[in-house]
Amino acid sequence: MIRRMAEDPRLVMLKAEDWPGLDKLTALRRLSAEGKLRRLAILGGNGGQFLPEELARGADGVMTGYAFPEMLVAVCRLMAAGERVAAQDVFDRHLPLIRTELQPGLGLAVRKYVLQKRGLIASAALRAPGPKLSAETMAEVDFLLGRLG
Repeated sequence: MIRRMAEDPRLVMLKAEDWPGLDKLTALRRLSAEGKLRRLAILGGNGGQFLPEELARGADGVMTGYAFPEMLVAVCRLMAAGERVAAQDVFDRHLPLIRTELQPGLGLAVRKYVLQKRGLIASAALRAPGPKLSAETMAEVDFLLGRLG
Protein backbone atom coordinates (compact mmCIF):
# COMPACT_ATOMS: atom_id res chain seq x y z
CA MET A 1 0.00 0.00 0.00
CA ILE A 2 2.78 2.41 0.88
CA ARG A 3 4.52 1.67 -2.41
CA ARG A 4 1.30 2.55 -4.29
CA MET A 5 0.78 5.67 -2.20
CA ALA A 6 4.38 6.75 -2.84
CA GLU A 7 3.63 6.97 -6.55
CA ASP A 8 1.94 10.27 -5.68
CA PRO A 9 4.73 12.87 -5.39
CA ARG A 10 2.78 14.68 -2.69
CA LEU A 11 3.64 11.88 -0.26
CA VAL A 12 7.00 12.90 1.15
CA MET A 13 6.95 11.55 4.71
CA LEU A 14 5.61 8.67 6.74
CA LYS A 15 5.08 8.55 10.46
CA ALA A 16 5.85 4.99 11.51
CA GLU A 17 3.47 3.99 14.28
CA ASP A 18 2.50 0.50 13.20
CA TRP A 19 3.06 -2.44 15.55
CA PRO A 20 5.39 -4.19 15.09
CA GLY A 21 7.12 -1.53 13.11
CA LEU A 22 10.86 -2.10 13.00
CA ASP A 23 10.79 -4.82 10.35
CA LYS A 24 8.37 -2.75 8.28
CA LEU A 25 10.74 0.20 8.47
CA THR A 26 13.59 -2.05 7.33
CA ALA A 27 11.45 -3.39 4.47
CA LEU A 28 10.68 0.14 3.27
CA ARG A 29 14.36 1.11 3.33
CA ARG A 30 15.23 -2.10 1.49
CA LEU A 31 12.65 -1.35 -1.22
CA SER A 32 14.18 2.11 -1.62
CA ALA A 33 17.70 0.67 -1.86
CA GLU A 34 16.50 -1.74 -4.55
CA GLY A 35 14.92 1.11 -6.54
CA LYS A 36 11.39 -0.24 -6.00
CA LEU A 37 10.25 2.70 -3.88
CA ARG A 38 11.40 6.29 -3.96
CA ARG A 39 12.97 7.41 -0.72
CA LEU A 40 10.49 8.86 1.74
CA ALA A 41 11.30 10.56 5.00
CA ILE A 42 10.27 8.31 7.88
CA LEU A 43 9.67 9.61 11.38
CA GLY A 44 9.25 7.27 14.30
CA GLY A 45 6.31 7.54 16.63
CA ASN A 46 4.94 5.23 19.30
CA GLY A 47 5.87 7.65 22.05
CA GLY A 48 9.55 7.33 21.29
CA GLN A 49 9.68 3.86 22.86
CA PHE A 50 11.89 2.49 20.10
CA LEU A 51 13.76 5.62 19.04
CA PRO A 52 17.31 4.19 18.84
CA GLU A 53 16.07 1.07 17.08
CA GLU A 54 13.98 3.08 14.60
CA LEU A 55 16.96 5.29 13.78
CA ALA A 56 19.19 2.25 13.37
CA ARG A 57 16.66 0.79 10.95
CA GLY A 58 16.59 3.92 8.80
CA ALA A 59 14.14 6.38 10.33
CA ASP A 60 15.11 10.00 9.75
CA GLY A 61 13.94 11.22 13.13
CA VAL A 62 11.04 11.14 15.53
CA MET A 63 7.69 12.87 15.77
CA THR A 64 6.42 12.31 19.26
CA GLY A 65 5.90 14.03 22.53
CA TYR A 66 7.98 13.53 25.65
CA ALA A 67 8.63 15.76 28.64
CA PHE A 68 12.35 15.85 27.76
CA PRO A 69 12.47 16.73 24.05
CA GLU A 70 16.17 17.51 24.42
CA MET A 71 16.76 13.80 25.06
CA LEU A 72 15.06 12.93 21.77
CA VAL A 73 17.29 15.45 19.98
CA ALA A 74 20.41 14.12 21.71
CA VAL A 75 19.63 10.53 20.72
CA CYS A 76 19.03 11.56 17.11
CA ARG A 77 22.30 13.50 17.00
CA LEU A 78 24.31 10.71 18.59
CA MET A 79 22.88 8.12 16.22
CA ALA A 80 23.61 10.37 13.22
CA ALA A 81 27.20 10.66 14.45
CA GLY A 82 27.51 6.88 14.63
CA GLU A 83 27.54 6.87 18.44
CA ARG A 84 24.95 4.15 18.89
CA VAL A 85 26.10 2.97 22.32
CA ALA A 86 26.10 6.53 23.69
CA ALA A 87 22.67 7.14 22.15
CA GLN A 88 21.31 3.98 23.73
CA ASP A 89 22.79 4.96 27.11
CA VAL A 90 21.06 8.35 26.99
CA PHE A 91 17.80 6.73 25.89
CA ASP A 92 17.92 3.95 28.48
CA ARG A 93 18.09 6.46 31.34
CA HIS A 94 14.77 7.92 30.17
CA LEU A 95 12.91 4.72 29.29
CA PRO A 96 11.21 4.28 32.69
CA LEU A 97 9.78 7.79 32.47
CA ILE A 98 8.79 7.30 28.82
CA ARG A 99 6.93 4.15 29.86
CA THR A 100 5.24 5.98 32.74
CA GLU A 101 4.26 8.83 30.45
CA LEU A 102 2.68 6.43 27.98
CA GLN A 103 0.15 4.95 30.39
CA PRO A 104 -3.25 4.97 28.74
CA GLY A 105 -5.47 7.54 30.36
CA LEU A 106 -2.70 9.15 32.41
CA GLY A 107 -0.06 10.01 29.82
CA LEU A 108 -0.81 13.66 29.27
CA ALA A 109 -1.29 14.23 32.99
CA VAL A 110 2.13 12.71 33.68
CA ARG A 111 3.78 14.75 30.92
CA LYS A 112 2.24 18.00 32.14
CA TYR A 113 3.24 17.20 35.71
CA VAL A 114 6.84 16.72 34.60
CA LEU A 115 6.79 19.86 32.46
CA GLN A 116 5.52 21.83 35.44
CA LYS A 117 8.17 20.32 37.73
CA ARG A 118 10.78 21.36 35.17
CA GLY A 119 9.41 24.94 35.26
CA LEU A 120 8.38 24.84 31.61
CA ILE A 121 4.65 25.34 32.16
CA ALA A 122 2.78 27.08 34.96
CA SER A 123 0.08 24.49 35.55
CA ALA A 124 -0.23 20.74 35.10
CA ALA A 125 -4.03 20.91 35.16
CA LEU A 126 -5.96 19.18 32.40
CA ARG A 127 -9.33 20.24 31.13
CA ALA A 128 -12.25 18.16 32.39
CA PRO A 129 -12.69 15.27 32.21
CA GLY A 130 -8.91 14.84 32.29
CA PRO A 131 -7.48 12.74 35.11
CA LYS A 132 -5.73 14.01 38.19
CA LEU A 133 -2.62 12.19 39.31
CA SER A 134 -2.79 10.47 42.66
CA ALA A 135 -0.23 11.28 45.33
CA GLU A 136 1.27 7.84 44.74
CA THR A 137 1.66 8.40 41.01
CA MET A 138 3.25 11.81 41.60
CA ALA A 139 5.67 10.19 44.05
CA GLU A 140 6.58 7.55 41.45
CA VAL A 141 7.19 10.23 38.82
CA ASP A 142 9.26 12.24 41.30
CA PHE A 143 11.34 9.14 41.99
CA LEU A 144 11.99 8.67 38.26
CA LEU A 145 12.87 12.34 37.87
CA GLY A 146 15.33 12.01 40.74
CA ARG A 147 17.01 9.13 38.94
CA LEU A 148 17.48 11.32 35.85
CA GLY A 149 19.46 13.81 37.95
